[in-house]
Amino acid sequence: MANTFSRFVNKVHQAPVFLQSFLLTRMFFSQVHYAKTTGIKIQKVSNQEVVITLVNKKKVQNHIGGIHAVAAALLAESTTGIVFGMNVPDHCIPLLKSMTLRYQRRMQGALTAKARLTDEQINHINNDDKGDMLIQVLITDESGASPIECDMNWAWVSKKR
Repeated sequence: MANTFSRFVNKVHQAPVFLQSFLLTRMFFSQVHYAKTTGIKIQKVSNQEVVITLVNKKKVQNHIGGIHAVAAALLAESTTGIVFGMNVPDHCIPLLKSMTLRYQRRMQGALTAKARLTDEQINHINNDDKGDMLIQVLITDESGASPIECDMNWAWVSKKR
């Protein structure tokens, strides 16, 4: 079931490939202003998978030169929020209930986040007026390792009329 957000993404996918990431990222920044401060870049969006990258630049670094924990948390929230938002019906509101981040080791270089929804999760969102689900996101750094383990609990409820 398509919602307003997924219809917009489908229109962006009709643009030339070299413009798609730019357009998706700019659209996201227009709705989530804080995300613009980190400089995340949306690489791929579908109703089943989202991929976002974050370059290790000075403005997102911590005191030891790695990407700051809060910037990594924003990356995880954005990635799961987009894939979740692609599937939430227009008559419902998506809400982040909780996030669990377990930092395993120092982050090295840029980060890439990938979040996926299963067909079962998508059916659950489309068939129930409210609910919640745990969405995992895989974050890897330039070494190929996963320095953070993340679980995001997203919920949806019907809009008040």
